[in-house]
Amino acid sequence: MEKAVVLLSGGLDSTVCMAVAQAKGLELYPISFNYHQRHSIELDGAKKVADFFGVQKHLIIDTNMNAIGGSALTDQAIAVPEGNPERDDIPVTYVPARNLIFLSYALGYAEVVGASYIYIGVNAVDYSGYPDCRPEFIEKFQNLADFATKATVAEHKKIKIETPLQDLSKKDIVLLGTKLGAPLQFTHSCYKGGEKACGVCDSCRLRLRGFAEAGVTDPIAYEKQE
Repeated sequence: MEKAVVLLSGGLDSTVCMAVAQAKGLELYPISFNYHQRHSIELDGAKKVADFFGVQKHLIIDTNMNAIGGSALTDQAIAVPEGNPERDDIPVTYVPARNLIFLSYALGYAEVVGASYIYIGVNAVDYSGYPDCRPEFIEKFQNLADFATKATVAEHKKIKIETPLQDLSKKDIVLLGTKLGAPLQFTHSCYKGGEKACGVCDSCRLRLRGFAEAGVTDPIAYEKQE
């Protein structure tokens, strides 16, 4: 059975991405990150998702991106703004170089476990304008990955970055996750990290709109829904 390292944040997209990898018949090796983010609720969700899929190992990497700062998701002094799903600028919830760092860890892990694939739930349709979610970024990282490891250089082993949600709307992602039986009830997408999702940040609004357009009931609780 071929193996796949799956970047698992505990959010909607990464959970559906993991369900896609499972549906492909791949052995799953999820990797999550405690990067000193604003809250740990999403990480708690990732643990539940990993348990749901019955993986042999769920790797959680501890790395301090709060030391860099510059994001509302890592710096408590920067407020999380109310969301605007129609924005075309890069919001303060962008975490500098996050996907570059996470994919680098995932690439090293893939080499060690002998995985042929890395699955990441980046999306270029309904997203918050992050530069490291674009197809151009993934293409450049793939080019780098092909020259970055012993497996790819000395052993001529391809480690392919898979982005199955890249061109899907949030509606399509919800429908796909529902079809595949992904455990959406364990996912958490809110930037603020309260006991209930806030319902007004960028991520919550995109998620709520996706569920509404899909005609599917969102299984998590919200403080506010517009």
